[in-house]
Amino acid sequence: MSIFARFFSSFGLFLLLGTLGYGTTAVAQSTSADRALGLDEVVVVANRMPEPLSKVGNSVTVLTDLNIQASQAVSVADLLVTTPGISMVRNGALGAVTSVFIRGADSDQTLVLIDGVALNEPASPSGGFDFSSLLTSDVARIEIVRGAQSVLYGSQAIGGVINVITSDPTNVFEGHASVEGGSHSTSYLTSGFGGKDGALTYKLAGSYYNTAGIPAFDEQYGGKRLTGSRMEGLTGSVRYEFNPNTELDLHGYAAREAVAFDGYNTLTYTFGDDSEHGVLNELIGYVGLKFKAPSVGLTNKIAFQYTDTDRRNFDPYAGPITETFYGVGHNMRTEYQGAWEISPIVSAVFGAQDEHTTIRTDTPAYDYPAPTPLSASASIQSGFGQLQLTPLHALTLTAGGRVDRHSVFGSHSTAQIAGAWALYNERTVLRSSFSQGFKAPTLYQLYGAYGNIALLPETSSSWDVGFEHHAHDNSAMIGLSYFRRVSRDLINFFDCANVTPLCATEPYGYYANISESIASGIELQARIYLTNALSTTANYTYTNTKDASVGTTTLGNVLPRRPKNSANFTASYQFKKASASVSVRYSGMSFDDPANHIALGGYTLVDIRGSYPVGLATELYARLENLTDRHYETAYQYGQLGRVGFLGARTKF
Repeated sequence: MSIFARFFSSFGLFLLLGTLGYGTTAVAQSTSADRALGLDEVVVVANRMPEPLSKVGNSVTVLTDLNIQASQAVSVADLLVTTPGISMVRNGALGAVTSVFIRGADSDQTLVLIDGVALNEPASPSGGFDFSSLLTSDVARIEIVRGAQSVLYGSQAIGGVINVITSDPTNVFEGHASVEGGSHSTSYLTSGFGGKDGALTYKLAGSYYNTAGIPAFDEQYGGKRLTGSRMEGLTGSVRYEFNPNTELDLHGYAAREAVAFDGYNTLTYTFGDDSEHGVLNELIGYVGLKFKAPSVGLTNKIAFQYTDTDRRNFDPYAGPITETFYGVGHNMRTEYQGAWEISPIVSAVFGAQDEHTTIRTDTPAYDYPAPTPLSASASIQSGFGQLQLTPLHALTLTAGGRVDRHSVFGSHSTAQIAGAWALYNERTVLRSSFSQGFKAPTLYQLYGAYGNIALLPETSSSWDVGFEHHAHDNSAMIGLSYFRRVSRDLINFFDCANVTPLCATEPYGYYANISESIASGIELQARIYLTNALSTTANYTYTNTKDASVGTTTLGNVLPRRPKNSANFTASYQFKKASASVSVRYSGMSFDDPANHIALGGYTLVDIRGSYPVGLATELYARLENLTDRHYETAYQYGQLGRVGFLGARTKF
């Protein structure tokens, strides 16, 4: 069936249901604040400065604090997968390695920001972000921009950008706390306090999560050992306004995770129950100074960002040395950004960055006869600029470019253009964008055991076109997007089956730019308030991925772990006090391997949630996940949670 035939058949189905999913909502609530979400909603991630959605030509999703609270989600990844164009793979229960794919792009091609600070894992082979320890405890908002975004955000933004924004106090003093418990001896605690008193705004928040878990090696294949996890998180910020035009901003985020996992058993050398466990420590810090020149409409920001990741794995049966892996990565970035309101119809954002990355990594248990640790570093300097023009009423055009100079592969440039046209009193917006992305080789790919310093950056070109229409005082919305991306020079492992000159020094293989891929599809989304109490949302995504690597045995295959079809549906009802909702998530079949030999079956998951207020500031809530106890896999032989239930209470003061 062609992509257009799938579109029309799916469109007819959703009309029969009466609604489609809304891209800026994960779970609808019948509140005036949530209903007000529309084309006037201001986002930052798309243009690195505040803009209403009616002026943004890129495809953007916004999850607000109302959506996050209504979903009762513990993990940020579980929120993301309810939005259009995003799929997720988790190697077991919450706490296991978790990857997110945007529009079929590789999981390591998504740039993740926490309060604007890029967070990845420099010491891992691919440098991707592991969502396993990112919880919703202090998250107030998530902005997702789909499609390549390297002009404004640099390396890794091939698939898109996810900006996680933590809470910001608005009262002189305020706080919150929650407690939750449920299946598999799971407990989840959060608390925080802060305030805004004159020129000073401050906040401190923490979280604790613990679960006995399930066998990561699927029980249907014989898994028995529970792989539990424990996660702790802390966020803090201080902001001080010296005067209306000068502000100092300091914020930080720290997380620690201890998790058991399964893999290839050390004693039997087969995949199954194992005795391995790992510890991950993450830290980010930010210091920024913002100063404005209101007379010329110029806002300047100078900032220093620091990230640190320390991952260590252990196996008690590995030998005298039980540490099987360690990877320590640091990233330091100094940047300047300017935002200039040149005239009522012309504005610009521009800046420069200097980034330095280092890693230390080794596999101590397997070093024989002597340790062979890797220590390496690289730097990249960048300059970017983007111009926004409103030549006609409600028509916004955006164009930008970027130049990066890497200490190993040299210079690389990217470009982007986008347009948004708001019609019918800004109730309908037509959008289109073309953008380029790139991902620099990681330090491990350049200098590791299979490193290759001749690597070029991975690159992509993507475009999308779509519309969004709001009706009946924003009580109904419908949207459609078509997207296509071509990625080239993808870095994969070359196994020396066909001998090349580099095989003389790397006989077991090496990393090389040998792959290409194509992804295209449609995203349907809508929302409708059937009554003041009843609302429904749903979305459907069709993603057609293809391996375009000429001369390989996988040419023409579907990319692994990317389902072609996925959908979400939620119905919410607001009683006089209580609220209830039912959500359905569907994921079609996919393949676990590039050869397309191992199929992963499709699945449908049903969740129900309810909440009841006690007083003005306290709420009791409960949820059942996977109500039908459906067995499913997002990765071959890795187990997922069956039917589970949770009870909780949360309060604000």
